[in-house]
Amino acid sequence: MGLGIRALIMVSITICTLTLVANAAEGTATFYTPPYVPSSCYGFQNDGVMIAAASDAIWENRAACGRSYRVRCIGATNQGVPQPCTGTSVVVKIVDYCPSGCQGTIDLSQEAFSAIANPDAGKIRIEYTQV
Repeated sequence: MGLGIRALIMVSITICTLTLVANAAEGTATFYTPPYVPSSCYGFQNDGVMIAAASDAIWENRAACGRSYRVRCIGATNQGVPQPCTGTSVVVKIVDYCPSGCQGTIDLSQEAFSAIANPDAGKIRIEYTQV
């Protein structure tokens, strides 16, 4: 492969990566514990454990039901656990509503939260993107 083609591929990859990062929104996440049913979106349907409840910020009068979001921890919200992030991300499905007074943008299942952060943190800063 020629040098020009390689450079073009590298530029394309860089632009795609920057576009993905630029489209991510920031917010906060908390978690809730089982039982996860009934849910506002699907009643007693079991949707597994990689699920979440949407706050008013993304709920859109039930339009969020069924949407999937990639969520990544980007930092702590308090000094209790100064570096809570695991360095991974999860994809969760919105199955429930986190009513007014909700402490985060997305209320993750305990399992989803634990995959991206130390649960002792309780609340974390996140980056999230609809997928």
